[in-house]
Amino acid sequence: EVLILDAFLSEQEIPDNEFEKRIRPEVIPPSELGVTFDDIGALADIKESLQELVMLPLRRPDLFKGGGLLKPCRGILLFGPPGTGKTMLAKAIANDAGASFINVSMSTITSKWFGEDEKNVRALFSLAAKVAPTIIFVDEVDSMLGQRARCGEHEAMRKIKNEFMSHWDGILSKSGERILVLAATNRPFDLDEAIIRRFERRIMVGLPTQDSRELILRTVLSKEKVDKDIEYKELATMTEGYSGSDLKVSAFEHFFLTLVSR
Repeated sequence: EVLILDAFLSEQEIPDNEFEKRIRPEVIPPSELGVTFDDIGALADIKESLQELVMLPLRRPDLFKGGGLLKPCRGILLFGPPGTGKTMLAKAIANDAGASFINVSMSTITSKWFGEDEKNVRALFSLAAKVAPTIIFVDEVDSMLGQRARCGEHEAMRKIKNEFMSHWDGILSKSGERILVLAATNRPFDLDEAIIRRFERRIMVGLPTQDSRELILRTVLSKEKVDKDIEYKELATMTEGYSGSDLKVSAFEHFFLTLVSR
């Protein structure tokens, strides 16, 4: 009877503490993310790389037990110009992997009370373990985990970074932990060197090529009623230097003008 009771208790989720309760609203189940890889035009190579790096560690951690050569990826950095789809990629891979998604920002971590910042960071990782598999996503990561040597930086910020790295090292040392830190930035050189080292994979998400711009425009307008003779290739040629976000705005402007002209 004691063994049965212990087995039953081990299956029950430990209630959230007060700090985990604050972060719990930031947890998005995969079914509610609303973004898939089909929603992202182009970036085929990056999609494939993310699937290889994320799917197995989160879904099959047992494959990485035993030897020391094969280790799961615990940190991925997406960097590149603004509006190139880094956040959409993060949500899409979480959806595809069936992972909980925790979007972390400074407001999630910081508190006006002394000492609570570190407790919030600790709660972030303990909550991530409860809802695993989990992707902890840090957008504009340079604003939270920038260089510690910056002049005028508050001591509280250094403590947040140290606490974050300490718990990140904890998941790095546990082969069965199904947690991944995924971050995005357009200022990778502002990151602390110790943070960059922990991102085992760094993937550049650059501005789309002409072929990619055409594919993005087709994807964006695929759900709209547009003329069949629309010149996607011409639009792609006219929008050189546009990011994916710029193309979305441009596509809907073109769609709106088409409606007005009718």
